[in-house]
Amino acid sequence: MQEEKYSIKQWAIDDRPREKLLLKGAESLSDSELLAILIVNGNREKSALDLAKDVLKLGKNNLPELGKITVKELTKIRGIGEAKAITIVAAMEIGRRRQAMAPRDKVIISSSGDVANYLQTLLKDYRHEVFAVLFLNRANKINHFKIISEGGMTGTVADPRIILRKALEEDAVSLILCHNHPSGSLKPSRADEELTQKIKEAARYFDIKVLDHLIVGDDGYYSFADEGIL
Repeated sequence: MQEEKYSIKQWAIDDRPREKLLLKGAESLSDSELLAILIVNGNREKSALDLAKDVLKLGKNNLPELGKITVKELTKIRGIGEAKAITIVAAMEIGRRRQAMAPRDKVIISSSGDVANYLQTLLKDYRHEVFAVLFLNRANKINHFKIISEGGMTGTVADPRIILRKALEEDAVSLILCHNHPSGSLKPSRADEELTQKIKEAARYFDIKVLDHLIVGDDGYYSFADEGIL
């Protein structure tokens, strides 16, 4: 009897997430209903929708926060196994990439603000520091985005050889360096400045220009070029 009580199959058709999506469209579903479709089924204690609400609660009922949750953290929820957790994390990543890809094919980089908006979409969910590079063509359009290295909460390092090898592979004529500051502070460290100059000098030998180095956070960005220290 308990299993029937928590079965979505017992609900009215209009209240079942999958059927509701078919009848009314995906936009009619709440966040928890969309997650319930990913979760597929519940257990003897909770329906897929109940589990979806638990997942959202872990993400502070906020999808951007949910995008930061790891598989390991999701599996701590009773009823969310590894398979369900992987599905949720994969869906969050697809959403992030879709959001990031839209401007990439349309926007020509003309200001640090253009770059910051693009990079904040890609890096906002990382809780540790990552160093990334945008590889641009002659029209200042983004050819490729690559995370070069990942570190801890306080820093990461990047190998100029890896960056330049990729730049040559992508036939890039200019680069924009970037890393995030999970701590929220946007002020560059001395190490940040030294690494920027090192990459800039190395790139010069291949006639590749470093246009900027941005530090991005949830609340803004810092541009080396805008500050005149590149």
